[in-house]
Amino acid sequence: MQGFNMGRYVPPEHEGTLSGNQLAGKHALGARAAKLKSAGILTVRFELPFAIWCSSCPPETLIGQGVRFNAEKKKVGHYHSTPIYSFRLRHPACGGWIEIRTDPQNTEYVVVDGARRRDYGEWKEGEEGDERILTEEERRKRREDAFAVLEGKVQDKVQAKTEGQRIEELVAWRKKGWEDPYTQNQKLRARFRPGRKLRQEKEAETERIQEKMGLGVELLDETEDDAKRASFVEFGSFADGEEAALQAERKPLFQETISKAKDKSGSGKIRREKPKASSVLAATLQSNTRAIMDPFLMEKGKTSLKASMGHTIPGVKRKRPSDDEECDTEVVNLANTNDTNDMNDQANASVTRKLPNSLVAYDSEDD
Repeated sequence: MQGFNMGRYVPPEHEGTLSGNQLAGKHALGARAAKLKSAGILTVRFELPFAIWCSSCPPETLIGQGVRFNAEKKKVGHYHSTPIYSFRLRHPACGGWIEIRTDPQNTEYVVVDGARRRDYGEWKEGEEGDERILTEEERRKRREDAFAVLEGKVQDKVQAKTEGQRIEELVAWRKKGWEDPYTQNQKLRARFRPGRKLRQEKEAETERIQEKMGLGVELLDETEDDAKRASFVEFGSFADGEEAALQAERKPLFQETISKAKDKSGSGKIRREKPKASSVLAATLQSNTRAIMDPFLMEKGKTSLKASMGHTIPGVKRKRPSDDEECDTEVVNLANTNDTNDMNDQANASVTRKLPNSLVAYDSEDD
């Protein structure tokens, strides 16, 4: 059983001089006073005295009057002998900080940072809804003077009549708008109906794109600028991609680097030598010869040739080439090139080679 005053024991030597909180090094307010000694900040429950607009939210958000927050209360100054307090609170929706201070001079609260006070407009004297406060002298005159009492009653009657007419106008305008709910519903549906199918098609197309691309974000509507940007994008054909892949496979694994010579003028800039026609011719010969001799490239060349003939049409049979036709002679014609430095003229050359039926010929065990 827990005894009375358990945990608040004060030794006899400190009895009457220190309290239990002072002896334990704690504050009576607990965690709310954690910053009280270091920064003079006390956490309190603060209620907004008026509505404010939070400027930290991307679209400014209205925080209504009477909403309560855990605020950091701190003394920031004095007006004569009256302290000026600052209440710093955090808006949970956006994480922004709002600071409100007291104004003893005007008996008001002032928004200092992170928000702005909601503006209701300026009230003019004699405007509807304005309640005039009588001074002490006016009250005394009304009590003593009968004519002043009569004038006050007349003013009150005129004000009540004006405000009553305005209220009746608002009620009549409200009733007039919904005297016939069926007609109002027809008007609303007539505005909504023309673009309903178009909106449904757009929503279906957007859902299809989101499902296809695996997108979890909301897609905006297409604009004219998007269409222009999309028209600038060009995609290569399938044949161009196959040809580029074959050219890349025909290149040797280790290529000779182009020599770079420094400019003799001493500027330090590297002068790139123009590739000679003989070097280009040798590279072309080497690539074509490798394409003919390499059996793996031969098979890929046949596959790309079949793909270039077009897609298969259902119900139409094509004649398959025989093995003899596949092993026919291939001829590579080399074009004439003129090189004024190394070569004068080269005649048309043809390289003829009969492709073997198999990659390697193995001997039998009987031999």
